[in-house]
Amino acid sequence: MDPLESGMLAVPGAGLHFEVRGTGPLLLLIPGGASDAEVFRDLADELASRHRVVTYDPRGISRSLLHAPPPEPWLDAQADDAARLLDHLTRVGEPVRVFGSCAGGLTALELLVRDPRRIELAVAHEPPAMGLLPDAARHAAFFDEVYATFRREGVPAALDKLRAIFSGRPAPPLPEASDNSEFFLSHVLLPSSRCVPDVTALAAVTDRVVLAGGRGSRTHDVCRPVAALAQRLGRELAEFPGGHAGYATHPVPFAVHLAAVLAGTRPAPG
Repeated sequence: MDPLESGMLAVPGAGLHFEVRGTGPLLLLIPGGASDAEVFRDLADELASRHRVVTYDPRGISRSLLHAPPPEPWLDAQADDAARLLDHLTRVGEPVRVFGSCAGGLTALELLVRDPRRIELAVAHEPPAMGLLPDAARHAAFFDEVYATFRREGVPAALDKLRAIFSGRPAPPLPEASDNSEFFLSHVLLPSSRCVPDVTALAAVTDRVVLAGGRGSRTHDVCRPVAALAQRLGRELAEFPGGHAGYATHPVPFAVHLAAVLAGTRPAPG
């Protein structure tokens, strides 16, 4: 399905490319890592019969070009951008649902903490909040080494080392408008892996938080933080089809599962 609307939203220091599909309650899909709006194309098409689905390229990724150095802190900038996009596309008081995967899951949770009156539900799929783990220092050292490998040996060597958090498996090929690996390793890898969600603030809105992991990645290190967060908040970990990128590799069953979660019903097993 072609977007019903697409455009470029000016934000401080960048422009955000966004796309809108379908009609119904607004659902914002936030990509993580090096991904852009293209990674959600098939998922958005599946969901567009029930939702007004918004996808976008985060700043510095693909078509969302920077006009200034990336601002810090990283999570504040990501949440600010997403909030500005919602301001642009929604009416005052209109409820919004948010799904974010990997680093995008951190942004989804931050949006809920910042504006719980606007965010009706936030689904965070495997956010890389390694600081929640008892062996956080080991993981911080690992990501430091991945970054050092990138600076020393380049992108392929760093991505090869990063495979360890996926139990050594190569990342599946994902649809992207551009290869953003260098930007991800330069500006996203370290700040996103060091972000720790505000557990106290989330506990106050825990009924609007869904913490999710992939059925195929539940034994991977990348899934451990969301399981730890679910335990801290007293929530059951929602298991979605596929692995860390199940929304792209299994878009049809993933969409069925996500639609059921958004509707407040228990997804069918399998």
